[in-house]
Amino acid sequence: MRGRALKISAPRRLVGDLMRFSIGIPRVTVQRQMNLGPLVSARAAQPERPSWSVLFLKGYGLLSQETPELRRAYVKLPRPHFYEYPVSVASVANEREHDGERIVLLATIKAPERRTIPDLQAMIAAARARPVLEIKEFRRALKFARLPGPVRWLLMWLGLNIARQRGRHFGTFQFSVYSGLGAESFNPLTPLTTLLNYGPIAEDGTVNVRILYDHRVMDGANVARALERFEEILNGEIAMEVNGLAQDGAGAAQVARTAG
Repeated sequence: MRGRALKISAPRRLVGDLMRFSIGIPRVTVQRQMNLGPLVSARAAQPERPSWSVLFLKGYGLLSQETPELRRAYVKLPRPHFYEYPVSVASVANEREHDGERIVLLATIKAPERRTIPDLQAMIAAARARPVLEIKEFRRALKFARLPGPVRWLLMWLGLNIARQRGRHFGTFQFSVYSGLGAESFNPLTPLTTLLNYGPIAEDGTVNVRILYDHRVMDGANVARALERFEEILNGEIAMEVNGLAQDGAGAAQVARTAG
């Protein structure tokens, strides 16, 4: 059958490189069905609802502070060992359009647990709305993708196996969801220690949340307990912060009226 040959674009080469280093990791998935009713109620009460991505990112950052394994990585240089980072660094997948093609580019957020929900919302919005070439990380990734294959593979291998470089350029965990499209991914790949994703969130707050993890770094029971604690954090600390958003906004408005 006669078809046509299509050139592999630079962004698709970059995805291929990430899969090259992801495929050999002994990855296992643990899933928990959560009931996020308190968080759903807190979010619904806000005049400007924060995105679910922001709430999960902040919650996972807080979870990672309590669970050191989530901040660890298996690296091979100068010899195989675990490296534990002081804070988490989220690697967030963003679908963008560039040169007429829908592409996925990764943006990192250092220490999401230390940022406010509005700050995280602004960072996520910028990564999804600003012109692609105005974002340093995206511009650097596209430039990297145009290098010859052997050069890219060597640099990526070094970046993933030199501990301090790994955290800076790749992050400590990946965050990738399609729930906004009414779908969910059961087996996404990443070269990082964990990947967080979740499915569509029902009106009553029921949602399937899963962590895909590197079995060299941790075991399934650790992850199961972490997911249980994650549900508590989302319905506790995160819901409380969301409830406080309206109070902060009302307080700011009152100060503005008084000053006027």
